Amino acid sequence: MTIHKEGFATLIIVGFLVACINALTRYIAPDLVFYIVLAVSVAFYIFLMSFFRNPTRKYSYDDKLIISPCDGKVVVIEKTIEHEYFKDERIQISIFMSPLNVHINRNPVSGIVKYVKYHPGLYLVAWHPKSSTENERNTVVYETANHQILIRQIAGKLARKISCYLSPNKVVRQNDEMGFIKFGSRVDLFLPINTQIDVKLNDIVKGGQSVIGRIG
Repeated sequence: MTIHKEGFATLIIVGFLVACINALTRYIAPDLVFYIVLAVSVAFYIFLMSFFRNPTRKYSYDDKLIISPCDGKVVVIEKTIEHEYFKDERIQISIFMSPLNVHINRNPVSGIVKYVKYHPGLYLVAWHPKSSTENERNTVVYETANHQILIRQIAGKLARKISCYLSPNKVVRQNDEMGFIKFGSRVDLFLPINTQIDVKLNDIVKGGQSVIGRIG
């Protein structure tokens, strides 16, 4: 396991602040207070490191499979109208990422990036029905040999930064990194209506490993 590049600056800044707080507490506070502050700050820093972890995994590769773009819990499976790009009926799969999940986002398919658009917005809780259209979000459309699918990174209540590493016309490989969302968040997939869905509501999925669906 390694620390993701998105966490370097945060960990350095927080590490410096934690060290200063503990040094000051050691100087001005009783021993008991110092040890409590030390324990809390170390636990918080370990949690922060865990949030930015990049675990070693064996990934799944198959042109007919749609692989989960992130770790989390499946909270929505429904037919809906996708209004931003397709403007037609699609199957929506939404995956909620808690602060305890790995927050790296990966390409669910191999193909060509056809569309990338960032939208500033609100910070509703990630499971709110309107978060897909009103929160800060980033939309990416992939084109494979036979299909187009859309993925939407959505910032949650705690999240304030969405990173996306893709640009239009870029050729991408399944499971390579496409972005990162800091702290609680959500990822939506909009799939062709004839996609065979392999997950159920409340399933726990892993990015780069779990099969979301199959396309012909």
